[in-house]
Amino acid sequence: MSTVSYKKLWKLLIDKDMKKKDLREAAGISTASMAKLAKNENLTTDVLVRICDALKCDICDIMEVSSVNSAEETEQSNTKVKENA
Repeated sequence: MSTVSYKKLWKLLIDKDMKKKDLREAAGISTASMAKLAKNENLTTDVLVRICDALKCDICDIMEVSSVNSAEETEQSNTKVKENA
């Protein structure tokens, strides 16, 4: 399973001396999208591209995707490996 983080976006806003409201207005995105950003939830590519356009940056400058293995996923992987051995 992968998780999304927008920490880079918040750091970029600080560097550009912008508030979340400024970003919302500049990118033309909804308050619901801003709430999803704050909760590190998935957004449509369209919203992410609008944010990048407003900030004049690339998508890798505002987000990162990390792979997180839960204990259950690890156990399932180990079981499959044992079965195939």
